[in-house]
Amino acid sequence: MPDDRFKIAVIGAGRMGTVHARNAAAHPALELACVAETPDGSAATLADALQRPVAPFSAALADPAIAGVVIASATATHLDFALAALAAGKAVFCEKPLDLDLARLRAHAGVFADAPLVVGFNRRFDPHFRALKARLDAGEIGTLETLSLISHDPAAPPPGFIPTSGGLFRDFVIHDFDMARWLMGEEPVEVFAWASCLVDPAIAAAGDVDTARIVLKTASGRLCTISSSRRSGYGYDQRAEVYGSAGMARVDNPRSTTLEGWSEAGSAAARIAGGFAERYAAAYAAEMDHFAAVLAGEAAPAVGHAANERALALAEAAGRSAQSGAPVMVESV
Repeated sequence: MPDDRFKIAVIGAGRMGTVHARNAAAHPALELACVAETPDGSAATLADALQRPVAPFSAALADPAIAGVVIASATATHLDFALAALAAGKAVFCEKPLDLDLARLRAHAGVFADAPLVVGFNRRFDPHFRALKARLDAGEIGTLETLSLISHDPAAPPPGFIPTSGGLFRDFVIHDFDMARWLMGEEPVEVFAWASCLVDPAIAAAGDVDTARIVLKTASGRLCTISSSRRSGYGYDQRAEVYGSAGMARVDNPRSTTLEGWSEAGSAAARIAGGFAERYAAAYAAEMDHFAAVLAGEAAPAVGHAANERALALAEAAGRSAQSGAPVMVESV
């Protein structure tokens, strides 16, 4: 029988490139045709592990048999690689963010309009958050009024990561900005942010912050609060609470078991996930399911350029607010 799987190439062999490449290699509708070369030479290690060839990115784009490209390289390369892949007629799955420069992202809006592009805002594909979104859309808690998001990393990244990361708001909180838009079903129009460096002085020395509290307000008055920290000290803390006119709904941190033990010393429960790869393993697999559906023409991209642009605008507004100590209207960004 002929192999009707969609051939794809992956560029980027770091943490996220490895996650996506493994998911693609295991997907029944996809064939990982090659791992594209990267300047640091990491492609060879990943390709060897998956028993796939290494090829120049230009060769992957020129191969008519390759239908799609997964971009998980350094953030600064995302936009150029995505533009090149679309120009070559390939569907694109790109890790977030598509770019860190809002003006540059907006300048290419026309190219990405209706393009076969999926941007990897993985939390939209998490089964727990998708179930929450379905309940909100079904009106189970009435009209949504307020939303609270908690996003705390277990530990701070190495200081060397900070200068090229885009900073706390554009690199880290951008996920929560996208979640706020998605869950509230309405665009925030005003942003207020307080930020400090409380975790690692080296982050401050690199010109960034590591702890923030942010409030978003929509035109109808809905409010979202976001708690962000580069360090929890107890695991990867990802929670959401939504309050509506008829009740509330929440997503807590998943655990391996709900079993708890009690003694005179107190209670003991299973730990929460230690990092993003563990917490969002199902979401990353679902992202690849969605990309396969886009390649097959069975689905339109659920999140693309426009969502990335709007989340990045909120990040820019938050950064300005944290610097000025005043609210920032999103339309001014």
